[in-house]
Amino acid sequence: MKTILCSSLICLFLFCPKGSWSWYPRLQNESYRDQAQPTALVGKHRNYLLGPDETLIELARRSGIGYLALLSANPGVDPWLPPAGTKIVLPYAFMLPQSAQEGITVNLAELRLYYLWEEDGQQRVRTYPVGIGSEGWDTPEGNFTIAQHIENPSWTAPATILAAEPGTATSIPPGPDNPLGDYWLGLSTPGYGIHGTNKPFGVGRRVSHGCLRLYPEDIRDLFPRVAKGTPVRIIYQPIKVGLHSGQLFAEIHQDLNQRITDPVAEVLRQVAALPWQGEIDLHALSQAIADRRGVPVAISQN
Repeated sequence: MKTILCSSLICLFLFCPKGSWSWYPRLQNESYRDQAQPTALVGKHRNYLLGPDETLIELARRSGIGYLALLSANPGVDPWLPPAGTKIVLPYAFMLPQSAQEGITVNLAELRLYYLWEEDGQQRVRTYPVGIGSEGWDTPEGNFTIAQHIENPSWTAPATILAAEPGTATSIPPGPDNPLGDYWLGLSTPGYGIHGTNKPFGVGRRVSHGCLRLYPEDIRDLFPRVAKGTPVRIIYQPIKVGLHSGQLFAEIHQDLNQRITDPVAEVLRQVAALPWQGEIDLHALSQAIADRRGVPVAISQN
């Protein structure tokens, strides 16, 4: 009975009309951050059985997951012609980056935005998949603030885009053709911001000219939550290590910028900063590094 009920709830969430949500954890009791546990584990994975003619790119959009995140979590599954009945992991569990701060933190390596806030004396978190800058149009890293808060923005093409892509419209008014979507949160560095999109299938990929794209329903949710002056930290952390219920976990993503020359050494460096004494399961760690599925994996010995 429990399995049938869970499956029904998943179907209800995934097939609601026009994708009414994408942010997660959806359940409030999964959204609290355990501040006593460094880089705490938040959220829970869900399982899904593919129906006939479903593709991973469509499922990613409908389930509110970035396309590359869904692909990495399900290695070996054909994204375009997966067999009906294939069991898919919906990666809704994640570990907070060690440098996550109250406000907004974006981890470029995992194509994910975290929003942390205080509520009733507890810290809560919700996260949204993001599209980031493509190669040559990298999203800047560093500490910023929200400097602009605009609903129904117009888009003006920067000179760099006009030079690189002749024929691009110099400006686009608000509406369905506007690449910024319906909301713009401008950063303190001019020209960069967090916004919606009229091309949602680019969320969860490296496709932008440096800005951060959210699904339309996600930016609609985030926009009223942040005000001018909200801190924004943009980092690149493909390896995250932390504790949950006394166990050591690692979440390892593709190192798109090839900055980590020794993944094992990076894991050990992060472990040394944690209040944990135990033995690492080297086989589990090696497998996690080889797979790079971008999902939390236990790497401590029982």
